[in-house]
Amino acid sequence: MRAGLIVIGIILLAAGIWVVAGNASYRDTDTVAQIGSAKLTATHDRAVPQWVGIAGIVIGGLLTVGGIARKR
Repeated sequence: MRAGLIVIGIILLAAGIWVVAGNASYRDTDTVAQIGSAKLTATHDRAVPQWVGIAGIVIGGLLTVGGIARKR
């Protein structure tokens, strides 16, 4: 379990740094207009909020330190 905490913590740390650096985004599709069965849609690339990255860094750091410091 100790190794699992360390691995998950490192993954969360890396993902958090990636989000904070501004590299994470997702696609969002909105319906602009719809007339009968015809539909006009727009797809936007949106950035993942920075607080998600900060939370990932904090939680990942805590899990990593907890996994390293945990004694049997």
